[in-house]
Amino acid sequence: MLSTITKILSTVDDFVWGLPLIILILATGLFLTVRLRGLQIKRLPLAIKYMFSSDEEDGSGEVSSFAALCTALSATIGTGNIVGVATAIVSGGPGALFWMWMAAIVGTATKYAECLLAVKYRVVEKDGHVIGGPFYYIENGMGKQFRWLAKIFAIFGIMVGLFGIGTFTQINGITSAIGNFFDKESVHYVNLFGRDYSLTIIISGIVLTFFVALVLIGGLKRISNVAQIIVPFMAIIYVAVVMIILILNLGKIPAALIEIVQSAFGLRAFGGGMFGAMIVAMQKGIARGIFSNEAGLGSAPIAAAAAQSKEEVRQGLISMLGTFIDTIIICTMTGLSIVITGAWDMGLEGVAVTTEAFQIGLPFSNSVSAFILMVCLVFFAFTTILGWDYYSEKCLEYIIGNKPKAITVYRWIYIACIFIGPYMTVKAVWTIADICNGLMAIPNLIALIALNGVVVRETKSFFERGVHNKI
Repeated sequence: MLSTITKILSTVDDFVWGLPLIILILATGLFLTVRLRGLQIKRLPLAIKYMFSSDEEDGSGEVSSFAALCTALSATIGTGNIVGVATAIVSGGPGALFWMWMAAIVGTATKYAECLLAVKYRVVEKDGHVIGGPFYYIENGMGKQFRWLAKIFAIFGIMVGLFGIGTFTQINGITSAIGNFFDKESVHYVNLFGRDYSLTIIISGIVLTFFVALVLIGGLKRISNVAQIIVPFMAIIYVAVVMIILILNLGKIPAALIEIVQSAFGLRAFGGGMFGAMIVAMQKGIARGIFSNEAGLGSAPIAAAAAQSKEEVRQGLISMLGTFIDTIIICTMTGLSIVITGAWDMGLEGVAVTTEAFQIGLPFSNSVSAFILMVCLVFFAFTTILGWDYYSEKCLEYIIGNKPKAITVYRWIYIACIFIGPYMTVKAVWTIADICNGLMAIPNLIALIALNGVVVRETKSFFERGVHNKI
């Protein structure tokens, strides 16, 4: 029965993430890059300046621009950066990392556009709280006649939260990492649902579910407060640790880069013939890239809409840094460490791949290296769980309206999904996540193409008015 379900899910995943969606994602990002004249590259220094600026604008919103970025990063920097990169390279070869880069470069323009639109078309409810995102720029930007498309996005957004990025993959990654560290051989186990599970996985799952519940009860402000502390700190720690691996293996980096490019175009025919290998690398790289940085998915705009900013372009620039930090910096470092150490080709899967890379590459004992990775993964995934609860709640709110009791019920359902996540297989978890991500991206990409003129017009007006020189 389980194998049949897995086979069905794999078939659906291959269909959703076939060439049409891959082309749509890349084409949308490339189209916006051309229309914005490479803004994501030319205006990167300005975006960094805004990120560190303490001057807040007098605009509608619930949290600071930096807090909004951290909330978005809390949802993007997670298992995708550690486990997702590993599964992409194992499934699609080292070339998958190249296609993650391509998706990220053009995806930065996509992230800019969607976050700009989120601020422009957001709505302030009667009680003063702000809600915005693709559902509102579809409805208010494209017109009321496209409300059905907005609702489809919101439904898929709830699915991604409950069954995709938000719950199963994160808690599964956390508990697997803790289990691999404290009880790798599953010496202490119990039998549940016909399978043996380590007591470490069960206990860690219960403890993490409890702490998630404590934070989620506090809503957006508590989530953003936690994110502002954990995300920057853990990102710096993780980057510093992986830098040690890269510095110690500096001489291997050129060969690894050559292998990545050759694999990306099927010149090292991993998994079939040349064309087949390239398609697999593209599919896994882009799918995991989108999973990790969420450019085009439509999630980050939900957080951006809550920022205290009246200048849409400013928030768009700040928000686009999420893709740069997530993929160009963190995913690249993880991927290089995996390729350099050869951990991707050892018959391992999931977090075990990155753990092996850390143990080979770091000048510490295996237990210390595994512990460092486990701690990073726990905090990254923990904040992702929090961020995606906020996203999916807003999607639900768009569909049913501002009904606090219904939102509270949903919150407990979300917590229940976290509770059961550790008992699912790695392959099933990531396949479900891929399917939900792909379905959520389609309505958002349609809206970005339809509203590209608005994005260009607002961007042009911002720089012509010289606002960037005043902030």
